[in-house]
Amino acid sequence: MNNKSSPEDFILLAFSEHPKLEKTLFMVVLTSYFMTLVGNTLIILLSILDSKLHTPMYFFISNLSFLDLCFTTSCVPQLLSNLWGPEKTISFNGCAIQLFVFMALGTTECILLAVMAFDRYVAICRPLHYAIIMHPRLSQRLASIAWVIGLLESVVQIPPTLHLPFCSHRRVDDFVCEVPALIHLSCEDTTYNEIQMTMASILLLVVPLTLILISYGAILQTVLNIKSAEGRKKAFGTCSSHLLVVSLFFSSAITVYLQPKNPYAQDRGKFFGLFYAVGTPTLNPLTYTLRNKEVKGAFRRLLDKIKQPRES
Repeated sequence: MNNKSSPEDFILLAFSEHPKLEKTLFMVVLTSYFMTLVGNTLIILLSILDSKLHTPMYFFISNLSFLDLCFTTSCVPQLLSNLWGPEKTISFNGCAIQLFVFMALGTTECILLAVMAFDRYVAICRPLHYAIIMHPRLSQRLASIAWVIGLLESVVQIPPTLHLPFCSHRRVDDFVCEVPALIHLSCEDTTYNEIQMTMASILLLVVPLTLILISYGAILQTVLNIKSAEGRKKAFGTCSSHLLVVSLFFSSAITVYLQPKNPYAQDRGKFFGLFYAVGTPTLNPLTYTLRNKEVKGAFRRLLDKIKQPRES
């Protein structure tokens, strides 16, 4: 029996078909979440406190770090609760909020990564005009556009999903309330919702990724024309961190949202989704700190400031 508007709880199956794996995943997710909180908070603080990081590049990185903090917090506490104990339910309202936040922030990250690629393109291909083009006002507008598009995507995508007639068992085959899993939960025709999701995925995943690849194609051409080996190394160094983040994020997101509809793909998609929701926000700060001399320098300067009052 279907229920179109019942506020009954949903059951997040998560990884219940792998009971022996749940406790291991609990420790992995808990550790990753702690690293996400510490790493991204540190990047935000350094970007605010260190004047040498008051540039468009680090403005966008701090936006990404704040986004990742919110992104993981929207789903990880619920996931940890589900992995640790037998209780795997989430209320209808809780599911709706999680779905809205998860969709909005995921979309924002897609656009923000494309904006960051444009910033790197201007820095390397138009270095003499960089300060004029990427002035603070434009940087703020580009970041705002990314956040607004994420919000609008949720406003458009979520209501049709929540109004689906869900099957009476209300068992969501995922670890988070997400559009593909809720569409699969419906016992009636979901052709319209699937078309809407596919179109949104193409528009908000494939298009930004294409723009990023075009930007890096132009960057690569410019870098190869640099005569100095040191200059080429420096140019590659400013882009490699962002390119790695892009690769990790889009590969996992595309697997989740553009996969074929079958049980094997759904099971595989949950693990890719876990990496998309938990792994990439953990790796992002590590990528930007371990591969970036400016961030490491800012961290050392912050430690020196902390030590000075103690020494005096």
